[in-house]
Order: sequence, then C-alpha cells, then structure tokens
Amino acid sequence: MNAESGTRSRTRRAILDAASSVLARDRRAPVAAIAKAADVGRSTLHRYFPDREQLVLTAALDSLEMIDGAVRDAATDEGAPAEAMRRLTTALVGLGDRLLFVFGDPQLIEEVAAEEGGEGDVEPLVLALISRGQLEGVFDSGVSAEWIMQVLWAMVYAGAEAAQRGTVPRHGVTAHVIRTLERGILAPEANGTGP
Repeated sequence: MNAESGTRSRTRRAILDAASSVLARDRRAPVAAIAKAADVGRSTLHRYFPDREQLVLTAALDSLEMIDGAVRDAATDEGAPAEAMRRLTTALVGLGDRLLFVFGDPQLIEEVAAEEGGEGDVEPLVLALISRGQLEGVFDSGVSAEWIMQVLWAMVYAGAEAAQRGTVPRHGVTAHVIRTLERGILAPEANGTGP
C-alpha cells in the first residue's frame, strides 16, 4: 500500500468514526459538525462522501460491519456460555455510539436493510449461544432464546445511552449490563441467592 492510499484509508475511517459518534448524539447534525469531529475540512469530507445521505448510509453500513465483527470476535461458540455471554456483552458495549447511531433510527435501519440485503446477520450466533446456555442449565429456559437476545440488545443500548448522558461512567457500563443481565432486577436477598 502506498502512502497516499494509507492516508486516504485513515481519513475515510476518521470520517466514518466521527459520523457515527456525532450522529449518535444528534441525528440532525450538519456535515460541518462531522467534518470538525473528524478533524478534516468540509471539502475533504465531500471528496469522500458527496452528500450527507451517502455519508449516513455508509457510516451505518460500516457500523453494522463493526457490530457483526465484534459478535464474531467474541467467539460465542467457545468456552462456558456465561463467559461467552460476558465476552459478547463487553464487545457490544464497546460499540456504544455505533449502536445508538444505527439502532436509534428505525428509518435508517430500513434503509440499511434494503442496501445490505440481509447479509452479515449475526443473530444466529447469539441465539446459538443462548440456546447452548439454556441446554446446559446456565440460562433460564423458561423464556425463549429470542427474548433473552432482545433483552441483551436492549440492555446494551440502555447502557450506551446511560454513558452518553453521563448517568453511568463509560468504564462502568459493561459491569452494569452484565450484572443486570445475569442477576435480573431483584435484590439478591429477594431471589434467594444472597449478596
């Protein structure tokens, strides 16, 4: 790779990272705000992405790729189910802004789904982990694997929102999500598990 293509790749990455971060906080943020966050000029940003719509769609697709990669990298089919779930949760929490950006706008999800054509779906990996945990008696089999998966996604999203609002420190979100996911909301004395 020559130096120019390396620079172009880094600039493109900076723009996409900035777009997902800025748009996670303000869906109507102007291109100028994204350029500023990426530390590039508007003209540079427009060389990579001629219009805001293309930038938003590309950033959403990039975010979904990162989410898919995080799920795959968590190796949900390896090790004890509880430990695999902790790895998965940690990986997802690490992508907080990207989750808020992509899943915070139902219309964007529809546009991305139409563009993506359903490829890269990692839900089967998550469901397989949960089902394995249920078969081994680690996860509650009194509710469906789909329900547990939806609770996981909702809690990770809520954790990302809490970090963004400053009600939970970013470094504490993973522990909050894992603790609540594993223990539910009853106090230990209320569910008989002790402190």
